[in-house]
Amino acid sequence: MEMTLCFPLLLLICSLSTAQHQTESDNEIIPHGKQAESQGREPTNVSDRQQTCTQDIHAVLREMSALLAEQRVEMRHLQRENEAQTAKLKELELQKTEVERQKTELERLKQQLQAQAAELITMKARSNVTEHQVEALMRDGEVKQVAFSASLLASGSGHVGPFNTQTPLVFRHVITNTGNAYNPNTGFFIAPVRGAYHFEFYTGAIGHASYGSGAVLVKNGGHTFSTWSHQPSHYGSSANGATLLLEVGDVVFLRLWGHTRIYDGGNRYSTFSGHLLFTM
Repeated sequence: MEMTLCFPLLLLICSLSTAQHQTESDNEIIPHGKQAESQGREPTNVSDRQQTCTQDIHAVLREMSALLAEQRVEMRHLQRENEAQTAKLKELELQKTEVERQKTELERLKQQLQAQAAELITMKARSNVTEHQVEALMRDGEVKQVAFSASLLASGSGHVGPFNTQTPLVFRHVITNTGNAYNPNTGFFIAPVRGAYHFEFYTGAIGHASYGSGAVLVKNGGHTFSTWSHQPSHYGSSANGATLLLEVGDVVFLRLWGHTRIYDGGNRYSTFSGHLLFTM
């Protein structure tokens, strides 16, 4: 911009200088006698004016060249700054792009983590269900194996009874008790699962004129099947059995009839047995 202003200024200076010299020349009164002398000096004055104008032009040109050089240096400096700022802007844009990419990746990983957490919860729930099913199957497998068999006396031989009223019988010599549903301390069989159970019982005694031998199969306090035998001498026995539908917790046991007795010895004459046929 400074160079653009300097060039018209130079032209203006040269024009003014020429005009001034021309005006002075026109206003000068030259005597007639000296006209030839004046005319002889005029070329010299014109040459001086041209030389002065040329020197002024050269001075202005030098100044303009110096200004132009400074402007070029400044332009190069500004260009370098512009290039540096452009490079920095590109770097910032790349960083911004990288940050956005990382944010997108982080969001994707977050969503993936949430999906994996949900899947883990689902797998844990399925695992718990499977574990419960396995435990249930194991329990079912265990309770399906229910069977017991026991004789009356734990050791020795002899009679139990007679009593004035019906009395629970406790079969203490246990041969088999799979599933531990029979209690040899109480004589009670307690159903572990709902199902059909089969029971058998045998009772016997040495003959007596006043006392017979017999027992009744009891379910939750109610009588079902029973045995009975009576002879005045020698050994006599009787037997019976029943299949009962039992709920979980139902109790089955044997009672000795009132005024009767039952015998057991080393050969295990009087016995009580039962087992699960199938669950329901």
